[in-house]
Amino acid sequence: MDLNDQFNDENQEEQLSNQSSSFESNNDTPSSLQFGSRIDLQELQMGVAEIKRELGKIIIGQQEFIDLLIIAILSDGHVLIEGVPGIAKTLTAKLLARTINIDFSRIQFTPDLMPSDVLGTSIYNFQSSEFEFKQGPIFSNIVLIDEINRAPAKTQSALFEVMEERQVTFDGTRYKMSLPFIVLATQNPIEQEGTYRLPEAQLDRFLFKISVGYPTQAEEVTIIERFHRSKSKHDFDSINKILTAEKIDFFRSKVNDVHIDRNLIEYIAAIVHTTRNHRDLYLGASPRASLAIMTSSKAHAAISGRDFITPEDIKKVAIPVLRHRIILNPEKEMEGKNTDDIVQSILAEIEVPR
Repeated sequence: MDLNDQFNDENQEEQLSNQSSSFESNNDTPSSLQFGSRIDLQELQMGVAEIKRELGKIIIGQQEFIDLLIIAILSDGHVLIEGVPGIAKTLTAKLLARTINIDFSRIQFTPDLMPSDVLGTSIYNFQSSEFEFKQGPIFSNIVLIDEINRAPAKTQSALFEVMEERQVTFDGTRYKMSLPFIVLATQNPIEQEGTYRLPEAQLDRFLFKISVGYPTQAEEVTIIERFHRSKSKHDFDSINKILTAEKIDFFRSKVNDVHIDRNLIEYIAAIVHTTRNHRDLYLGASPRASLAIMTSSKAHAAISGRDFITPEDIKKVAIPVLRHRIILNPEKEMEGKNTDDIVQSILAEIEVPR
């Protein structure tokens, strides 16, 4: 070893020693941020990248939509998907389910749908002379509910317990759902005939409300060209299964370990608290919204390869978390404002922690 190499090695050792002393002397620094206990997020990032690659075989664009769906899965949250017909809401949800080696079911909500059509019913067994519970389509891992706002309140009430507690109580017996359990529900915001407004208690059970827009002109050209080359058929068999239920549970444990500073917790609380006292809002967000912002911010940070939350993570998820949990005053609705505008203004008003 020459003198230059020896000097460099001694210099590096001194720097590492100083860094270690600095971390040990700072009592406010949590142990999760020390260099020796960093979270390994490489496998999680690779899994997310592979899912996006598989979806990209058929889906053009919609990157934010896909990102939020993946964040919801890692956050153990349900998703309400809103958009006009024909923009691949249902297709994207189905393809996402195909990338995971778990059960999938689809329920088409209609005005005549009964709770038993969702949860299941008791059937008399002539051999045992007893009634047996036959599970409905809700007993799956990923449940796609198409046009959820077309079923009346009686049917919507069947989802309350299962969405919150991951269980179904029928005739006094509780049936636990196999995990992961996620509801992906779609609705059309334009057509109102034959639809029902979802109860606020049910809306609050959705982690995100994702508004899906039209593709760009360039993306639409690519959609047409790809559809032409595939002879007007989607090759669903080309979608490979990337994750398992066990792997999702493992990734969720990684997400839960992501660090959040106290000042960012206060930042989240300030955002949600402001919705409850905002002059333009009739109804603010509940504490469940605060927890949803924190959990989904952790997932966004983990996907980005960070084991700590930044204000940008919070801003990324704040609108899809809050847009369905707050209600505008009637005057503001008449002025053409929407909940996204209000959340944007709140984010602009509150000072970002440094």
